[in-house]
Order: sequence, then C-alpha cells, then structure tokens
Amino acid sequence: MTNILTVQNIAKTYNMRDGIVYALNDVSFAIKKGDFVSITGPSGSGKTTLLLALSGLIRPTSGQIIFEGKHLENASDKELAGFRKKHVGFVMQNFSLIPYMTAIQNVMVPLSLNGHVSAEQQVLSSAVLELVGLENRKNHFPRELSAGQQQRVAIARALVNKPSIIFADEPTGNLDPALSTEIMEFLQKINKELNITIMMVTHSPQAANYGNVKIMLEDGKLNN
Repeated sequence: MTNILTVQNIAKTYNMRDGIVYALNDVSFAIKKGDFVSITGPSGSGKTTLLLALSGLIRPTSGQIIFEGKHLENASDKELAGFRKKHVGFVMQNFSLIPYMTAIQNVMVPLSLNGHVSAEQQVLSSAVLELVGLENRKNHFPRELSAGQQQRVAIARALVNKPSIIFADEPTGNLDPALSTEIMEFLQKINKELNITIMMVTHSPQAANYGNVKIMLEDGKLNN
C-alpha cells in the first residue's frame, strides 16, 4: 500500500530572545492510507505544531511534507488552501461550532466554501448527520446539544467533503470518560468503514490505544 503522507526531516524553529527554539526537530515518518495515527507526548513536545504543519496551516522551517506525491512544504498559500478544502477534515477539542447556526448549518459550512449549490448542501449534510446518529437533531443549535452530540456534529462537518485525511486535536479533551469512548469508537468506525486516514493528537492513553500507528514526541523529536 502506498504512503498517503511522507514526512522527511522536518523542523520548525522560532527565533526567541534567548536563541533558536525547536518546536519540531528532524522528524521523519510515513503514513499509509487508512492508518489511524495517535500522536502523544508531554505538553510542549510539538504535537499540535506537527498537526498544523501536516495540514498546511504553518510551514516547516526545513524538511519535506509529501501528500500523495505532492510536496506541501513549498506549495503556495492558494495551493495549500485548495489541499485543505479537497483533502482535509478537522476535529478540534472545543468543537468549534458556530453558536448561531443549527447542526445542519454548521455541517454545510465546508460545502458552501467549496461552491456546492444549496440543495446539494442540504442533502449531503443530512446524510452525514444521519451517519453520526444526529439526523433527528439537525435543526438544534449547539447550546441545545450535549458535549458528545456537539463533537459528533463537528465530526460530521469534518466528513462532509469526503476528506482523505482527518486531523483531530484532542477530540476527547472536553468529554467525560463515557463520551470519550463513544467518540473514539465512532472515529475508529469512520477510519475502518470509510478508509479515511486519521491523525490524532491526544494526552489520553486510552484514546491513543485506538491508533494502529503511534508517534511519540518529546522536545520536538520522535521518541519511538
């Protein structure tokens, strides 16, 4: 199976008053399509920086990030935006739902950004809400949903453009243990049934166990 993502010797440095600080330092690995990757490490180890670099939201100082044969490290801002719109879904710790929009309106946001017509947005968004078990809550606002339901809306929004890869940053960080298990089992189901690659940053050992590939960072370096 070919690699969906290849990372070669990437570094991310910041010039601070005391000198150069390495947020990432010579990190290399390869991920195959359909992998479920858990990224763990202490606070400040570079986990979120790695996720931001892989998704094209920040640029590495050096090294290569290759997605399906295309180099991202020297892509233009427009090319990176196109990469995210076509290939990437995001799931964040704080759900990042728009409070004055209903569940279905939140899910429709990526479709409207990609130029889908309104009727198509409705159909596609209803389908993914049904997939996450929330079709009957589609007209509820975030404040009318439980934390677990809000995170499932966020997952539906990440899925609606049929991404190749989902980047999840502490997706269970704001959930109690029972809801955390529910969300992790749901992400695992998406990973296996839809063959969507997932790269997840987590502090939770329980959540990390869902990954078939484990990346551990310490002081910006791999600690495998």
